[in-house]
Amino acid sequence: MNLLDWIVLLVTMVGIAAYGAWHTRHTNHLDTYLKGSKTTRWGTIGISVMATQASAITFLSIPGQGFESGLGFVQNYFGVPLALIIVCAVFLPIYRKLGVYTAYEFLGQRFDGKTRLLGAGLFLLQRGLAAGVTIYAPAIILSTVLGWRLDLTIIGTGLLVIIYTVTGGSEAVSLTQKWQMGIIFGGMIAAFVILLVRLPAGLGFSGAAHVAGAMGKLQAVDFSFSPDKRYTLWTGLFGGLFLSLSYFGTDQSQVQRYIGGAALREGRLGLMFNALLKIPMQFFILLLGALLFVFYQFAPAPVFYNRVEWQHYAAGPNGSTFQALDEKNSALHVVEQEKIRAWLAARDSGDVSKESVTRTAMLDAEAASQAVRTDAKAALLAADPKAKTKDSDYVFIGFILDQLPHGLIGLLIAVMIAAALGSKAGELNALGTTTTIDLWRHFRPLAAHDEARNVRAAKWFTAFWGVIAIAFALFAGFSENLIEAINIIGSIFYGVVLGIFLVAFFLKHIGGTAVFWAAVIAQTLIFALYLLRHRFPVLGISYLWYNLIGCAACVLFGLILQAILGNAKSPSKPHAT
Repeated sequence: MNLLDWIVLLVTMVGIAAYGAWHTRHTNHLDTYLKGSKTTRWGTIGISVMATQASAITFLSIPGQGFESGLGFVQNYFGVPLALIIVCAVFLPIYRKLGVYTAYEFLGQRFDGKTRLLGAGLFLLQRGLAAGVTIYAPAIILSTVLGWRLDLTIIGTGLLVIIYTVTGGSEAVSLTQKWQMGIIFGGMIAAFVILLVRLPAGLGFSGAAHVAGAMGKLQAVDFSFSPDKRYTLWTGLFGGLFLSLSYFGTDQSQVQRYIGGAALREGRLGLMFNALLKIPMQFFILLLGALLFVFYQFAPAPVFYNRVEWQHYAAGPNGSTFQALDEKNSALHVVEQEKIRAWLAARDSGDVSKESVTRTAMLDAEAASQAVRTDAKAALLAADPKAKTKDSDYVFIGFILDQLPHGLIGLLIAVMIAAALGSKAGELNALGTTTTIDLWRHFRPLAAHDEARNVRAAKWFTAFWGVIAIAFALFAGFSENLIEAINIIGSIFYGVVLGIFLVAFFLKHIGGTAVFWAAVIAQTLIFALYLLRHRFPVLGISYLWYNLIGCAACVLFGLILQAILGNAKSPSKPHAT
């Protein structure tokens, strides 16, 4: 990065944060601080919902996911549109009618205090962990490729988002997220265009798509019924549906984005905005990753994409091993280019038999290149058993630094940080709100009528969770692809929480005690499935199924326990109908 990049980066980041803090500096009413302005329209709500979900992990990890595995990850989002329709029809009207600040207030009114505290506690636990991943994700990658100190990167971005989130609350989050998403979309489109321009002459988008398809990167739908496959049509439709329904319907970081606004219609339109755009957006980012794969078939490609870490070990005592792997990778890369060009020529000639032969040779050359990458990761582990060998998260950021012109580099780095800030702000806002409404006011009921005191408490709790997230990020380490790590954390908790809400909405005869213990048992079951998955291979199912299993187990155990308890239940409330 040069001076121009730094100017673009700093002006973008500081300008957005200052804008949000300045325009919401006089937000002192609890309703506005926690829900945002009552004049908020559907466009702002829709962008805010999208920005809260689309963290920096989305724009760093998903291109890497497309590069490594192709378009199949898009199936993870197949359940989103239906989930959002259900939220619009069932969840949102009840939240608006009751005028709640959090989704868990509804559980307290429908069941009892302990069920409300359980729902809020599960949210705080999983979202508190996820907030650490949200801030860690861009920090570890940006610090590595740009040479920034990791701890200072985490602390700097964390403090920036804490300042304007604490200052203006939900309204500041929504205001800043509009500008952040504008920068993100502009930057990603610019990167996509430059990628196409940088492809070899004569290849173009069509040729690149054919190469990606021939190498298995464009298979978007897998109809397999195998339960151990992470991404199939069925895990996306069913596991993804329950994950999305839990996230958008019961996760306070999302609920808080749409329960405010001018009217029920605005919240519904904002959610439908996401229902229409979510899958195309994720498809576009994955396609960018698949095209990056094609780009690096023709451009010089490292054997390991976390180049800083590779160079660190290559300069060590086993340097000759790393040098040999670099040389082997370069030689195989030349061979692979020749095989790809031969296949393209055969394809253009219309000779079917020759095309088949050259395609086989091309795939064999790609397999040889992948074998060297596997050897490279083995060499890293041999040099240091704690070395991080997951390098797909570094593919896109490496392309940005190598191929984009100065100024645009600064903008794309700003995209990553803007995404981190937007998602982080939504999370902190929700964590602070839930702690204030569902914990602090629950145990200090006399404070409920002191609005100024409630606002001060919300600000302190928001700052508290920001510090917790920074502390967690400073000591965290993740071996999974980061986009998968965030979804795994959510899947462990979301299904059970959704089960509690479904019981609340549709099974009116089940009371608080039954659903409370059903949720505890179901959550214990999910913990056991996750922790024992390596010891017992039969338990090695896709994490997306945890959402369906957790939800179904909570409902089933609730029915069983209520049958045992008989009439010992809390009465249904008429507003829950």
